[in-house]
Amino acid sequence: MTHQSIAQLGEIMQIAFVPQDFDATIAHWLSMGAGPFFVLRGNQAEWHRAYGEDCRPVLDIALGQWGEMQIEVIRQQSPEKTIYSDWFNAGKEGVHHTCIVVSDLDELKRRCEAAGHEIVIEGRSGNNRWLYADTSGGQGTYLEGIECDPGLNDMLKAAHRNWDGSDPIREIVL
Repeated sequence: MTHQSIAQLGEIMQIAFVPQDFDATIAHWLSMGAGPFFVLRGNQAEWHRAYGEDCRPVLDIALGQWGEMQIEVIRQQSPEKTIYSDWFNAGKEGVHHTCIVVSDLDELKRRCEAAGHEIVIEGRSGNNRWLYADTSGGQGTYLEGIECDPGLNDMLKAAHRNWDGSDPIREIVL
């Protein structure tokens, strides 16, 4: 039998942060050449479960490209207990999670659970589904897996490739 690892399901395409200062973190990544950033304010998934409990946190999410790597910055605006609020309330900084795009989220969940990684977030919005696994590797080692329409990711890459540095922060609604 061939070993079935999580790494076989997708390459890391995103590095994500849940910083103490949302705007300063975006400014940092802009200074590094990432961007433009597209900001979704007050975003709520159709369905969201954190630590096994249904909830609907309100999030501000900024997405931008740094070459082929997507940078995500998250700020939770509501009081629900999630991995975002836990991180922020503990005063943590740095990488919060990495993300892989997968074609079969159920298979990712199966492999994560088989490896002993707790599923701490699950969500759905439209045809997009995601989960976060606590890989128990320490700070910054949550793994997000997302099964999604590639349209948004393709748009972010195209915007970065053609970006002249103007209009670095753009508000969007999905």
